[in-house]
Amino acid sequence: MGDTSEREFMEKIVDVKTKSSKKIAEIRNDFAKIQKLKAESLKKTEELMQSAEDELEKLEQKIVKSKDLVPESRQRLSGEIATSKHEVTEKYVDLKKRISAAIVPE
Repeated sequence: MGDTSEREFMEKIVDVKTKSSKKIAEIRNDFAKIQKLKAESLKKTEELMQSAEDELEKLEQKIVKSKDLVPESRQRLSGEIATSKHEVTEKYVDLKKRISAAIVPE
């Protein structure tokens, strides 16, 4: 008397399976959100790189066309633009690596 019947055990097993299935669905949903954020971050990173390149290119062209700058100033500004391009590229590559290394579900 008072022993748990087979039916009660089966109900408990089904409950565990149901809870597990719900948790798995939540986790998969979380992974989907991560993937969406990852895609958005990659897009923003690409836009950042393109925008920075465009702006630096425009500045470079303005410097070349400027008649008010002495050659030494042009040279210093060109050097700063080259350094800025390099820094932006490094940051872009680092961001892209970090985003790409984000957890991917199997």
